[in-house]
Parts: sequence; structure tokens; C-alpha cells
Amino acid sequence: MTDGTKDNLVLFPKTLDYYQIQLTKMLETERYGEAKALLFFLLQCHGEADRHHTEWQALLGWLDAAFPDAAGSSDFGLYDEQDEDSDVDEEDIFKRKVMERNDSDTEYIPQLLASLYNGEDPEQQMLILGQLMHITHPDIELSLRQWLGREEYISPVQFRALQVLKKQGASGLVSFWREGESLSVEASDTPITFSEFPQGIHHVLDRVRQTAEVSDPTLSYFAEEMWKECVEVAYGTLIYKGMIEDNDSSADLWGAALHQLLIEKLHGKQGDEWIKEQYTITNELRFRYEQALRWLRQYSIEPHPTQS
Repeated sequence: MTDGTKDNLVLFPKTLDYYQIQLTKMLETERYGEAKALLFFLLQCHGEADRHHTEWQALLGWLDAAFPDAAGSSDFGLYDEQDEDSDVDEEDIFKRKVMERNDSDTEYIPQLLASLYNGEDPEQQMLILGQLMHITHPDIELSLRQWLGREEYISPVQFRALQVLKKQGASGLVSFWREGESLSVEASDTPITFSEFPQGIHHVLDRVRQTAEVSDPTLSYFAEEMWKECVEVAYGTLIYKGMIEDNDSSADLWGAALHQLLIEKLHGKQGDEWIKEQYTITNELRFRYEQALRWLRQYSIEPHPTQS
């Protein structure tokens, strides 16, 4: 596509929706270089795109500042409905391949479980658990219960294993290790999707979106992904019990802590007086807010394997 073609490119509603979905997915999967390239492309488009230019320009500026070395292809071409359909069906294709492999190979599940028991790489563990998510098999539940109780794994791996147990239809308490302590959760309560988390979790994100809407509208892109990861990591712990409290005070203190962490990550700003004012962090809430922020800071420097 030539520069002249790009300058004259007009995006219509369906085309714009397609690119907006792609942009969100790039941000959620930390493909910041591709996101920057897509934003640069979108800023040269007109029609329905014009009303988004200010927001896109701001997001591009922040991405350039936060991830200066991230780069990606700028050749996006024109919207094609087949591309959208292909992207939407990607998970279904993966699920179908896993199920076909299971149907054709009786050793498939035993091999996956053996690899899980013998492997130590979190990325490999997440890959195996991602495959087990799509299969129902009588050996999976007992094996995962024993595996989780054997030793401590990093928290995203533990949460994915709990999700697999939920998909198997497991019920009753399941135990796992966290910082040397044995924790137990009800297997059937584990959320499979973010929408299944208690309302208190969603109110925190709503609170951040409302506050960022005026001062930093693009922060919501990062807030949602960060918060999803945080609640999965905290699941089953005392911290999680504080996160799910469904009241204004809990939404204020966790929303303030999340907002402050993102400002530190994206802009390098440490002062939080503005945040405490915006979220009405009173003296009564100050200690809990500082605890929440300290936990989020600790979480943000831990390794987080890619989920498959």
C-alpha cells in the first residue's frame, strides 16, 4: 500500500471495529511493537476513524515512552472479513485439534500428564494445561490434585490447573502450596472466564476506568489486563478475600493501588497524593491501600508465563 493510498483510506464502522479488536488483543498479549505500528496506520485513516485520533495519538505517545524499543510490522493492508473469521475461530481450531489428537491416540493424555509431572518449565506447564482445558478424561482430576499438592508452582500455573479441574467437573476442596503454606479452595468455584469473578473484582476495574476517563483514558487498556492477572495470582489467598469485598471502600483502595502501579510502570511517577485524593483514600483506608499497593508492586516483578 502506497503512502498516497493510506492518506485517502477511509474506515467504515465494521472495519474500524475489526481494527479496534486487533489493537485490544495486541495490548492484552503485550505485542506493543505491533500495537504501535497499528496505531500509526490508524492515525492516517479517516471517516469513522477521525473521532478516535486524539485517543490513538495519546496511546501511541505513551507506548513510545513506555516501550521505546518495541517494533512491529506496519503493513496491515485492508480489512478482510476472512481475516476476522480466521482470528475468531483460532481457539476453536486449537480445541478441535486437541480433541482429534485425544480421539486418535490413547497415550495422548498419559503423555501430557507425565510431561507435567516431570517438567519444570512454567511455559511448558502452561502449554500442557492449556491442552487439558479442552479434554474430559477420568485420569485428569486425580492427577492434577496430586500434582498441585506435591510442591509449589508459580501462581499463574496453579490457577490454570484449578481452571482445568473446574472444566473436568471437579468439586470439593483442592489444595496447593503458596509461600510454604497449604491453601485450599472449592474446585467448582474457580472462575473460567473473567466475567465469572465476584462483582467486587469488577467494581475495582470500573472505578479505575471512571477515574482514568478524564485524566488518562488509555490507561484502561493496561488496567484491565493487569487486574485480570492480579486476581488470578491472588486467587485462594487472604489478599483475594480483600479484593472481592463488594463495597465502595474496597473498590476505592484497590482501584487507587492499581492506578498508582500503572502510573509508576507507564510514566515512572512515584508520588501518590493525587491518586489518594481522587479515590478518597482517608486515614482509615490508608494502611490497607499501602498494603494493596505493596502487594501489587511485588506481583508486578514476579515472572508471569504466557497463557496458551
